[in-house]
Amino acid sequence: MPITQWIITAILVFNIVLSLAIVFLERKDARASWAWILVLTFLPLAGFILYLIFGRKISNKPIFTWDTKSKLGVKTAVQHQMREIENGTFVLEDERLNDYKDLYYLHLRNNDAIFSYDNDVDIFTDGNRKFDSLLKDIDQATDHIHLQYYIVRSDNLSKRLTDALARKAQEGVEVRFLYDDLGSRRFSKKLIRKMRHAGAEVEGFFPPLIPKVNLKINHRNHRKIVVIDGEIGYIGGFNIGDEYLGEVEKFGYWRDTHLRITGSAVNHLQTRFILDWNQASRNDIEYNERYYAAKPAGKIGMQIVSSGPDSEWEQIKHGYIKMIMSAKDYVFIQTPYFIPDESLLDAVKIACLSGVDVRIMIPNKPDHPFVYWATYSYIGELLQSGATVYIYQRGFLHAKMIVVDSKIASVGTANIDVRSFSLNFEVNAFLYNETLAEMLVDEFEKDMDYATVLTYEMYQQRPRIIRFKEAIARLISPIL
Repeated sequence: MPITQWIITAILVFNIVLSLAIVFLERKDARASWAWILVLTFLPLAGFILYLIFGRKISNKPIFTWDTKSKLGVKTAVQHQMREIENGTFVLEDERLNDYKDLYYLHLRNNDAIFSYDNDVDIFTDGNRKFDSLLKDIDQATDHIHLQYYIVRSDNLSKRLTDALARKAQEGVEVRFLYDDLGSRRFSKKLIRKMRHAGAEVEGFFPPLIPKVNLKINHRNHRKIVVIDGEIGYIGGFNIGDEYLGEVEKFGYWRDTHLRITGSAVNHLQTRFILDWNQASRNDIEYNERYYAAKPAGKIGMQIVSSGPDSEWEQIKHGYIKMIMSAKDYVFIQTPYFIPDESLLDAVKIACLSGVDVRIMIPNKPDHPFVYWATYSYIGELLQSGATVYIYQRGFLHAKMIVVDSKIASVGTANIDVRSFSLNFEVNAFLYNETLAEMLVDEFEKDMDYATVLTYEMYQQRPRIIRFKEAIARLISPIL
């Protein structure tokens, strides 16, 4: 038998073995399994390489462990709140929010997400305002600064931020900076050395064994968290780079949503940061009361909810579905990508068909083409169900926001796609406050001035080439 025939036979046999492993051993979602089998079938050798990069599951062994977590009384507080909900003694000042006890309970039971009701929140939709506020808070820090970002560029904004952190470290403030090694692959080693030389600790999440060759495309840490002096927290969609200030021509104006939080919820952001830091660093953060210095600041209810490939449940997705299914009047959604699984897609369709005013806003400018076309394929189904779809035209829409009935909302890092729900490490703030929800609605309605409405008739008239792109992207959407 010729050597080339041997090679072809070996590749085909290997593909069959790998396909069987995907189906019977890894127990992936059925849609993801079929998507990988298609890739392996039509791209035998390249498909295997793609699988090594994108397809491998994370180890079932828990990667986040913190022995001192029990000292915080997290489990005790969770069990106490669960008992209050179960026996009917959990009552809020705003009686209308008592209707969402099942949502509180969902996050408490499956995510240890303690409900706090003494928070205040500032909303940022513009990168310049967000980073001006952050740099001001950093400048006023006296004890510690904890930062965690997915993407850190090496440009003017990152230089301003690292200069500020180096200066505070030299003043004796504890500075810890955690970045995702793949998302921040352009983060200058010079800037990292500058911070370390000043006394800051800087760590990368899931770094490669070989420098500059990171094949761990999946399981990235997509969280963006800042905690300052245990009293101020930030969470949302902005990364660190000039593009997030609207200074990169490709994207134009960058529209995102980020929150500045004061109140007890900051303690829960701190716990999330410490767990992530201790996974990435050899210099563990030990429990210290000064890291948990949050004081009551307002009357906004909040839960900090995280999810990731190490989680038993897709907690943030479940929270989204629960919110959507609770809607009586409206659901407003902003997301850069809309690639839901069947459960979330059905929830949105059911809301539409039940007469709920469902409005979804997506960007006009794609940053990932396959993801963009997959989004359009699902948007077509929602248009048919009665949703109103807005295409944001001012620049790039990167916000991850849901508001329901002017009562509850969610803002954070999780997109509406499989990658955010099951492959990446994410964190969202689930918010329970009428005034804050209405403020987010106001921001949505302002964005409508910069958006065009996509009707079902317009969607049906799209060119054949776009239909073809959608069809291909839809097939592989479970692994995007």
